[in-house]
Amino acid sequence: MIGWFILLAIGAYLLGSVPSSYLAVRWARGIDIRTVGTGKIGASNVLSAGPKWLAVPVAIFDIGKGALSVWVAKTVGLNSAAQVTVGLLAIAGHNWPVFLRFQGGGRGVFTSLGVIAMLSWKLGLITLVLTYLFAPIRQVAFGVFVALIALPFLSWFLARPLDIADRLAITCGFIALTVMALGKRLVAHRTELSKQMPWRDVMLNRLLFDRDIGDRRLWVSKAKAGKAQ
Repeated sequence: MIGWFILLAIGAYLLGSVPSSYLAVRWARGIDIRTVGTGKIGASNVLSAGPKWLAVPVAIFDIGKGALSVWVAKTVGLNSAAQVTVGLLAIAGHNWPVFLRFQGGGRGVFTSLGVIAMLSWKLGLITLVLTYLFAPIRQVAFGVFVALIALPFLSWFLARPLDIADRLAITCGFIALTVMALGKRLVAHRTELSKQMPWRDVMLNRLLFDRDIGDRRLWVSKAKAGKAQ
């Protein structure tokens, strides 16, 4: 089993590192997705960088990266702790892709969703609902924050395994997933829009809304204008 775990751990990271949005936009428009929109490598930025329909296959592929990694780990008989670890490595690959020299990765939202759903379909459904609960007011990033914070608490009660060791492994894994996802928001480079703001305000905006300032429209418009120059 150790051999299977090592093989799947490496494979999950490499699969997670495949930058689907980068490749899709490069193929469709011949441009680097990191130079348009928010500059992030993820399905959401495909809406700004390329044909909008591309966001669908990119999102499906990113979800599949996480889901497939955990599914294979389950299939070969690895325990819950190993399954969670393999899933986390797929997310880490998406966030810090070796194929892009560990730079410019996304936030791993869809890849995380694939991991969560494969470990517990109930948690996957709840995470999806919480994530897009605020979509009508264009605050999906805040929905992601709510889902990530709730995830470890909900996992203790809703994760499929009844054995306490399995539940503990999954809950600890989801805590690591939450820290990794929110930590990726906090370590972003500071922008010109926030240089005069106190650090605590910038960090709070990043944590809750995944941007440096509270004004979403200004943030998006400045990002687009900056990439266009």
